[in-house]
Amino acid sequence: MLNTAQPAAPTATLDVARMQAADARGLRVAIISDAAPERNGVGTYYRDLAEHLKAAGAKVELISPRYRAGRWHGGLAMPMPGDPTQRFLIPWPKLILRRLKRLDPNAIIIPTPGPYAMLGLLFVRRSPARLVVGFHTHFERLAALNNHWRLFGMLAQTYLNNCHRALFKSSHLVLANSHEMLDVARSIGASKVGLMGTPIPKQFLDVPVSPLRPRIEQVLFAGRLAPEKNLGAVIEAAEALPQLNFQIAGDGPLRDWVQQEAARLPNLDYVGWVRRQAILPLIDRTDLLVLPSTIESFGTIALEAMARGRLVVVSSQCGILSWDQLNRALFQMRDDETLSSTLTRVCALDQEMLEHQASLGREAARQINDRNLHHWLSVLRDQDPQGLEQYESR
Repeated sequence: MLNTAQPAAPTATLDVARMQAADARGLRVAIISDAAPERNGVGTYYRDLAEHLKAAGAKVELISPRYRAGRWHGGLAMPMPGDPTQRFLIPWPKLILRRLKRLDPNAIIIPTPGPYAMLGLLFVRRSPARLVVGFHTHFERLAALNNHWRLFGMLAQTYLNNCHRALFKSSHLVLANSHEMLDVARSIGASKVGLMGTPIPKQFLDVPVSPLRPRIEQVLFAGRLAPEKNLGAVIEAAEALPQLNFQIAGDGPLRDWVQQEAARLPNLDYVGWVRRQAILPLIDRTDLLVLPSTIESFGTIALEAMARGRLVVVSSQCGILSWDQLNRALFQMRDDETLSSTLTRVCALDQEMLEHQASLGREAARQINDRNLHHWLSVLRDQDPQGLEQYESR
């Protein structure tokens, strides 16, 4: 729902954060992830975090699978149950251990419970490096939405929980991006938990923003084409609001269905999977981004759209709403609303109100990014061992 409160003024704490975040020299950080940098939100998060850490002077190795020109690299690729567009890779141990020994990290981040993570955990147990675990995905809820996963749900959930328990046991700190995910981490066995923000690519903050059009015309969904994203709401909105043009960007198990719906509806365009470098211009060409997910631990694409001065509509299930500073700049779908009715409500607002909301979002995104970088540096330097500094979202 609309909140017209003014953005909080930058505080002295934030100014200190910006100064401290400018210097990460001496930090050697290994990020060991099973998520390829351009294939999902977790991969994107740590690619962006690595970019900011390097810019601040840290040495960073992002050790993960890679997806280039339609091919997977970094190990033996195995199909992901329920999603033919994704793979999990079994890495070559010697190559990864060689990279870790060469870096000699004093901090290690592991954000996934897969084969890369388990290999990283073996290194951690022989290393004095500080281990921080990023906890991003509630796999149990995702499995409940996927028919294929139901057949293997018990086995998959046992594996994932065991991996998480092993990571949590060896970690110095577990960071999650919403209060709900903190509770899930505790239920799995995490004892030391903290809240983390979300980084934004430097380009999204540095490139000048184009102004909004006089009226809302172009609506965008960007993300994995999966059941938890509630793409049916986007299709219904395109049918109900023929005066608006809708775009769906991404890839996933629902791709064929989305293509069929795009062929049926004249105001719906499926643009396919978009390379990371093309996301910024794609957002800049739109007026409003929608994220009607039934499960969304945060919603990075929403934050990126806010950073580009775009309007954003999210469902009540998006973790980004946990952050008051961001919440006030978002439009939230009410419990009694469809996406189409929310869009109708937003389109009825005057231009001054919409421009004010977009400006709120841009400033909030910049401040959240600054605080998040400072917070990560404090955690990695072991200056904030409990991960609590300035990160209470409510």
